[in-house]
Amino acid sequence: MPTDREDTTRRIEPSLRRLGYDVPMAAKPTSIIDPILIPVVAFLTFAGEVGIILGDSIKRCLKRPFEVQETINQMAFIGVASVPIVALTGFFSGAVLSLYLSQLLNEYHATSFVGATVGLTVTREIGPVIAGIMVSARCGSAMAAQIGSMAVTEQMDALRMLSVHPTNYLVIPRIIAGLTMLPVLALVCMWAGITGGLLVAATEHVPYAVFMHSVMHYVQPADIWKGVVKTPVFGLIIALVACQQGMRTKDGAVGVGKSTTNTVVISMVLVYIVNFLLARVMY
Repeated sequence: MPTDREDTTRRIEPSLRRLGYDVPMAAKPTSIIDPILIPVVAFLTFAGEVGIILGDSIKRCLKRPFEVQETINQMAFIGVASVPIVALTGFFSGAVLSLYLSQLLNEYHATSFVGATVGLTVTREIGPVIAGIMVSARCGSAMAAQIGSMAVTEQMDALRMLSVHPTNYLVIPRIIAGLTMLPVLALVCMWAGITGGLLVAATEHVPYAVFMHSVMHYVQPADIWKGVVKTPVFGLIIALVACQQGMRTKDGAVGVGKSTTNTVVISMVLVYIVNFLLARVMY
């Protein structure tokens, strides 16, 4: 039987919470299978919400109104504004790869393969993955924060009152921008990575002509387009995760911060997982 003090505390808890006081919740009994069930339920909830958002976007993408201006804004935000950071990270990724390879292959008098190794690595993996990771960190977090702020301030309800569906205005423009801009950023990253590798290889006594001949001889057009084909999938993942996490935001500013963090972590992990699966299929 509960004591008089416990009974009084239970009765006044709702009033204390309404006044803003933090009252700890009573611990609920847990079973031995909860550590297993909770992650499974969370994953299924996440997959279901993402699937619903994707399905609704496909259903509404050809229905009016078409948010052309918002789509252009998102393409500029994801694509044009991300070029400097993608080019910079791609340049130094190719540079450090070339530095290690030049020193290693020079010991075996095989510096003619430096360009081929750098070119294949950058076009197949570094270019697409770096583009996906940078967009996840820079744009995914911003999209989740923006949509999350709208969710906690009831701006989505205001959109519905104005007969503007959130999927048309918020989700579809971001999906289109991710699908179209990630391939461009991947090409930028490939170019920057090979350029960085070329410049560093020259400092390690690998002639320019030898490096470029190796790249052109071993890197085939198929390596480039297979790397580019990966990136629309990355863009779709980033946009869907950002929208899903943003739309389910609650608890004010704290919830916005959690949604932003979750977006970056989940999208980066999914980019790496999907990259492996696509590489397994393509190569």
